[in-house]
Amino acid sequence: MTNPKQPAKSTLVDNKAAKAKPGFWVHFAITMIIIGGVILPQLKAADVETIPSFQVEVIGEGKPVLLIPGLMSDSRIWQHTAAALKQDYQLHLISVAGFAGTPAIAGELLPRLKQDLLQYIATQQLQRPAIVGHSLGAFLAFSLASSAPEQIGTVVAVDGLPYIAPIFSRNPATQVADMQQQALQIKAYYQQLNSEQLKAGAAQGIFIQARAPEHQQLVLEMAAASDSNSVGQAMYELLTTDLRPEVAAITSKVWLLGASGALPAAQQQQAAALYQQQIAGIANATLLMNTNSRHFMMLDEPEWFISTLRQALQE
Repeated sequence: MTNPKQPAKSTLVDNKAAKAKPGFWVHFAITMIIIGGVILPQLKAADVETIPSFQVEVIGEGKPVLLIPGLMSDSRIWQHTAAALKQDYQLHLISVAGFAGTPAIAGELLPRLKQDLLQYIATQQLQRPAIVGHSLGAFLAFSLASSAPEQIGTVVAVDGLPYIAPIFSRNPATQVADMQQQALQIKAYYQQLNSEQLKAGAAQGIFIQARAPEHQQLVLEMAAASDSNSVGQAMYELLTTDLRPEVAAITSKVWLLGASGALPAAQQQQAAALYQQQIAGIANATLLMNTNSRHFMMLDEPEWFISTLRQALQE
């Protein structure tokens, strides 16, 4: 995410433009929504429970923590994190329907996922679990905590925001009405792609995702394994759902961890300003920027990430 000092007016793209090679800002915006993966040894096998909108694997003991990946990601992005935390926390590793090979569902995705996650928390009798979400998962963390503040504990948003559209428009004043037409075009565009085209699209912005070639390669493989209808639906919902007016309802502590290492040095401060604007209405929010990391800071800067996450979860 980034925010120029002099934001441009929100613009819509026509169908021809939507098919053109995206520029840096579009890649950066889509990065905030999508994709993840890491080549790491798998943790000891555990039972995986299937719920229509997600699958969940539970490992470890202690305070409950839900870990939610981004679009076209699954729970593998948390393997290194989970290995470090499983002795101290009960970790609920989520894989969202339609992404990275997890079976897809029809119709709305994110609203259904939010309700299913809240029902899961209630059914499992989890007492104010912490929510750690990356990218799209961070959006869901904000959504859960603002919809049910009494049920949700600490929120750790990993390079994700309450509203993604200002990244596309480069204008923090962008509203849902400004994005409606573009969101429909993006939805239609992604839903007609096959697996190789999803992979090729991800490749165009791969330099923003992670530094290591092996992590980049798995990003592309996971994109190819995702369901294009789910991708298009999720992107449409993210662009037409603005949580900024709602996050003031959050009563728990919020940590927003931003990664601006893919940006030129001159734009680092601008990125931090955009992050801060989006959490300004939350009573107890902390912003930390990592200026070395790409989007997947749990891969690029694992020691920093785990240390920071432990600090957030202890509060």
